[in-house]
Amino acid sequence: MVVYAGQGDARRSMGLLWRAPVDPSARAVPGPKPELSVDLVVETAIRVADEEGMDALSMRAVGQRLGRTAMSLYTYVASKNELIELMYDHAFGELADAAEADGEPDWRKATTNWATRLWEFYLRHPWTLEVSQARPVLGPNEYRLFESMALVLHRAGLDAVRIRSAYGNLFSLVRGSVQTAAEARRAETVTGTPEDEWWFARSAQLDALVPDFAERFPTLARMSEAGAFSNEDESEPYLEQEAWETFQFGLNALLDGVRGKLGARARPEPRT
Repeated sequence: MVVYAGQGDARRSMGLLWRAPVDPSARAVPGPKPELSVDLVVETAIRVADEEGMDALSMRAVGQRLGRTAMSLYTYVASKNELIELMYDHAFGELADAAEADGEPDWRKATTNWATRLWEFYLRHPWTLEVSQARPVLGPNEYRLFESMALVLHRAGLDAVRIRSAYGNLFSLVRGSVQTAAEARRAETVTGTPEDEWWFARSAQLDALVPDFAERFPTLARMSEAGAFSNEDESEPYLEQEAWETFQFGLNALLDGVRGKLGARARPEPRT
């Protein structure tokens, strides 16, 4: 499932995201003050998505948790899509808070802290991986998160153009690597087959059907003999550990590259 932000009324959605002040000229509705709020609806929806996944999220499901009808929620949020936008940015608030409070003076350690927190965030809220980056939400907490990392890289001496590129690479590295880990955690629930059982069944078929595997794929065979595909921690699912190691390798390689750019003047990269 892929969710594209910005499908509703732009003025209304952006106003809710940025909590624009209510027009004082708007006529008040008579009667008692409502017991719900946008924040309460959004926080409840996040709990639904965290516990049951995006597939279970609906206005009705959120209303049931609040003891209200789905229709009553439309007073606060115009649609499910608008609700997801608000959920997404609200959830990122915890990351933005942590990034702003970090205070680590070393740019490499600060960047590692930032990326590791983002990894952990996605595993706590895997539904956020279903919100497409092709149409960003453009909420305040997204910008706070960007600002926090841009400031770290600016203080390190990276120029503006390379800050943009480094941030894009960093964000994509974390998101791409953790996607596998998040899907691996959910696979058993969705398919009903434990991870070890799935791997053993498939690898047994490979052994039977491709007896010349080592001859056909000699480099992979040598990698296997060297332990490249073994799980060092038997208590952790193989794919999750592999994804973490991939992320760590990529992060260190990226930061090595950033270090080489510090103090250098940005030039447009040639297209090939």
